[in-house]
Amino acid sequence: MSEEIKVLYVDDEEQLLLLVKNHLTAEGFTVETVNSGEDAFEILGKKTFDVILLDIRMPRISGIDVLKHIQQKKIKSRVVMLTAVDDLSVALESVKNGATDYLTKPYEFETLVSAILRAAAK
Repeated sequence: MSEEIKVLYVDDEEQLLLLVKNHLTAEGFTVETVNSGEDAFEILGKKTFDVILLDIRMPRISGIDVLKHIQQKKIKSRVVMLTAVDDLSVALESVKNGATDYLTKPYEFETLVSAILRAAAK
């Protein structure tokens, strides 16, 4: 099933992007990465994804801003928010703005895969 799931991973941490992309690709997912909110806006205007992994804290355009853009443009992708800050108010804001799930970094790779599979199944 994972080979049919197209994932966009948005995070400003280049090494994490590469690491997660390699792991998810090895699991059979189709993965594209971008390292900024601006790049996320651009790619979402051109391509569709089943699941978007979205870091909350990024320079200039936050993950919450990207999430709001996804909702405004009625993009059908499911969104899993990722953050290093364990803050209930941020989690609630993410869900209020349409996020399917919320993971706190560092997370286990198996937890991320499970979150992607759950989001894609909705």
